[in-house]
Amino acid sequence: MPHVFIARQPIYDRQLDVHAYELLFRANDSDHAEFTDGEQATSRLLVNALMEIGLPQLVGRHPAFVNLTERFIIEGLPNAMAPEQVVLEVLEDVLPGPELLATLQRLKQDGYTIALDDFEYDDSKRPLVELANLIKLDVLSLSPHQLRRHVSTLKAFGVPLLAEKVETQEDFHTCKALGFDYFQGYFFCKPDLVKGEHTPSCRTLILRLLARIQDPEIEFNELADLIAQDVSFAYRILRYINSAQFGTARKIESIQSAATMIGLQRIKTWLTILAMSQIDDKPYELLLTSLIRARMCETLGKDTGQPASSAFTTGLFSALDALTDQPLETVLASLPLAEEINRALLAHEGALGRLLALVLAYESGDWDGVEAAMIEGIAPQKAYLEAVEWANQMSKALLCE
Repeated sequence: MPHVFIARQPIYDRQLDVHAYELLFRANDSDHAEFTDGEQATSRLLVNALMEIGLPQLVGRHPAFVNLTERFIIEGLPNAMAPEQVVLEVLEDVLPGPELLATLQRLKQDGYTIALDDFEYDDSKRPLVELANLIKLDVLSLSPHQLRRHVSTLKAFGVPLLAEKVETQEDFHTCKALGFDYFQGYFFCKPDLVKGEHTPSCRTLILRLLARIQDPEIEFNELADLIAQDVSFAYRILRYINSAQFGTARKIESIQSAATMIGLQRIKTWLTILAMSQIDDKPYELLLTSLIRARMCETLGKDTGQPASSAFTTGLFSALDALTDQPLETVLASLPLAEEINRALLAHEGALGRLLALVLAYESGDWDGVEAAMIEGIAPQKAYLEAVEWANQMSKALLCE
């Protein structure tokens, strides 16, 4: 059975809450030409994601956007594709023939959400627009004038609009001002440098806390004092270690007992995550993304002989610029990190840098980049899926109130 690379990309509403995830995918058992065959890619995605991996592990309670070709729509959907679980994306090269329109109408009546992908309007596509529940516009393929014209035309139909390939904070603010309802792209992993010109005092304090936690010379008594400064830190750490996941024979009631049981390094890791979570004007998905990167780097690092803590830290801190709205060079200058971690974060240099480059390529669905960065003997798709599951469990246990 061939492997399939599968990742997810969040889709946000106007409040930057996750509305859904689009599944990004590619089979890795053939040449590039075969990868781009829409029929094959769609069928393999559905077989692997819905039957073998399972949608809940990939997207949780959120719906999954899935690309569908014309033939796949007409020939029928697998029973596993429940209407509440998926959004059916009609690809841009699909023409609105009678058979397709009739099939989409039946699907819509059955409760499925119909989205038009990479859409560019002309009058011949009006029947599709009238059927659609959502229309996606590629902001990179349209000029500013074309984008405004499309928004104006399509808004008249009363259909929600999604801006895809939104890559910068400036793009996001522009699309939001134009009236888009949903946003997709990696803008949330980029810093808003204009916003960051005046760093709030709370972020300065958080960076100072991170610096102390990362100090290799820190002793347990000082770490315990840092935890004691915020009662919620101690509460969440103790709640997590007393959860069923650890199966402790007796209740752990102090941070010192916790450190004795699981080790100082893991306490430092948890405290780092808690400190990062205190930046409250960023989408929750950004911290979740950092956790997924950290765990994936750690898992793949073990397979390639990298120190687990260094690989984890590299992944975890890869979005610090977006969290703090400052250039990464500026943020890292205030943290006492090992030089190999700095080089990995700033220039993707060294073994940790190559590992991070692979993880970032996988996350974004850059499958050519994944293959270029592949390391013999590793399984990135398995590591990614495990990291998603771990990050969800960690965030629920450690971060949720």
